This record gives sequence, C-alpha cells and structure tokens, in this order.
Amino acid sequence: MNNIKTTLLLATLTAILVVIGDMIGGRSGMIMMFVISMGMNFMSYWYSDKIVLAQYNAQPVTAQSNPKLYAMVEKLTKNGNLPMPKVYIIPSEVPNAFATGRNPSHAAVAVTEGIQRLLTDEELEGVLAHELTHVKNRDTLISTNCSYDGWCYFYDSQYTSIHCHIWALR
Repeated sequence: MNNIKTTLLLATLTAILVVIGDMIGGRSGMIMMFVISMGMNFMSYWYSDKIVLAQYNAQPVTAQSNPKLYAMVEKLTKNGNLPMPKVYIIPSEVPNAFATGRNPSHAAVAVTEGIQRLLTDEELEGVLAHELTHVKNRDTLISTNCSYDGWCYFYDSQYTSIHCHIWALR
C-alpha cells in the first residue's frame, strides 16, 4: 500500500510540475518540467535517505563506536525479523529519532545525542522499536520522499498517527 502511496505522490508532483510548465512555456515548458520531475523522482527514490542524513550531519555508528545503541538496534531487528539497518547518531541536543530508507534492506535509523542523554535505555529502546516499525511497515519510503520533496503535509497526519508496535519489544 505504501508503494502505491509513494507512486501517487511522485505522479502528483510530476503532474503539478507539468501543468506549471504548460502555464509558463507551453508545450516546451511541459516537456522541460517533465524531464525535471523525472530527475527529481529518480533522486528522491535512490538518494533521499542519504540527503536527509547529510542534512542532519548524521554520523555512522558501529558496534565499536557506540556499543549500547548498536546493540539495542541489533536486538530489536532480530526480534522483529528485519535486516540490520545502518545506525546513525546526529550531533544535536534536540531529542529526536527517525528511520529512513526506501525498503528494509536499505534502511537507516538515526538518533540525536540529546535523546540518548534524555531517555533511559528502556525508553530509548521503545523509541527505536517505534522507528523500526516504520521500516517493517515500509513507511520510510514515503516519509523520506516527503522530506526530500518538501511535501510532508501530503502524508503527515497519517504518518504521525502510526503507533509503536509491541513486536519489536519481545
């Protein structure tokens, strides 16, 4: 279902840009905006997760650099029967965590330094479990595309209403 939503999002964006191209430049404007939108869609699908992580200056985490965080994610992915995502830390005091990526095999989970200091290990594990449910339910593709395209309002109310699932805490 989320693949259909992502396709609809990208098709809607393309249609809007083509209409704007028609209004500004006629047929040649339509063609130019279609080509631009195809480039944006390509970049959005293949690179939006990397762009979002770069915007936050996220640094990769390994089992050696942050063993506690890495072990939490590893445990939750095993419990949830998911492939191990890449793990990132964001140098910010603002408490935040998110998952990104186009599918479970290309997922990443990021947390800020602030949330690590603010929450207990059990609370942080609950936050990570919540983020991993987005990976398991394939919500990350559309949310990452929304972030990349600046279209978050299109999906925000439904995305933020998804609740933490217990499967990852077992």
